[in-house]
Amino acid sequence: MGFRKRILVVEDEEDILELVRYNLAKEGYDVHGVQSGEDALKKIKISLPDLLILDLRLPGLDGFEVCKTLKSDPKSKSIPIIMLTAKAEEADIVTGLELGAEDYITKPFSPKVLVARVRTALRRKANEPIDETTPIKVHDILIHPGRHEVSMKGKSIDLSFSEFRILWCLAKRPGWVFTRDQIIDSIHGADYAVTDRSIDVQVAGLRKKLGSHGKLIETVRSIGYRFKD
Repeated sequence: MGFRKRILVVEDEEDILELVRYNLAKEGYDVHGVQSGEDALKKIKISLPDLLILDLRLPGLDGFEVCKTLKSDPKSKSIPIIMLTAKAEEADIVTGLELGAEDYITKPFSPKVLVARVRTALRRKANEPIDETTPIKVHDILIHPGRHEVSMKGKSIDLSFSEFRILWCLAKRPGWVFTRDQIIDSIHGADYAVTDRSIDVQVAGLRKKLGSHGKLIETVRSIGYRFKD
């Protein structure tokens, strides 16, 4: 199958580490595993993986510090990171996303979901970088950032500045989870008071204007939003 994508799994619970490794290796990936943040950084310094699956609650150097270290280094900044978290750790998910992780999977997880998230993350990486001036087309929606214009099946859609920026933020990286703070950061305008609540109101208005395509903007409970891949 040609060059195999290399995935590093960082998980201190050996049974979960083996479960992840087994399911990804079965799909043809070259999977390596370590059980500490310190070992992860050492391994990455020697050879950059194509993707990192990172448990956040690690003994010693935790996943947050690993993520922060990798995203602050130009050499490792572009490595996609999928976090492994417990279902109740919503605050951890938000923090991880704010630090630069691309996605998350909650434990216990479905092997099919794991494989699907990995494929999506690797596909997105292959499509980088995103030209912030070039129009993109997703699900029959054409978005022109330079002109701040949006059309759907050839019909123009009238969006406010903030609605446009929210749509552009989400649609340019389908499948990525964005926290409300990240969406707020993507809006460079002052046509309304930017708060978590106002983001929810803007998204509701945006969905309405998109009609049947409004369902493409998915709510990620307690976290934020994503554009359907």
